[in-house]
Amino acid sequence: MARDTKEKVCKSCRRFVKTEKCPVCNQSSFSTSWKGIAFINDPADSEIAKALGVTAPGKYCLFVK
Repeated sequence: MARDTKEKVCKSCRRFVKTEKCPVCNQSSFSTSWKGIAFINDPADSEIAKALGVTAPGKYCLFVK
């Protein structure tokens, strides 16, 4: 049996999640259709985090459908 390896992303904040609720924005609307990955370590000093609207460290996608 094939295992689905596509990760799910929160549609609201674009964070990769493994739980049933997003730990950042507390939403439960996810997508498996995304593009690009950004690892944010220090959102306060990151230009990419500011452009994406990220306030918490973690793994985020750049675009989500």
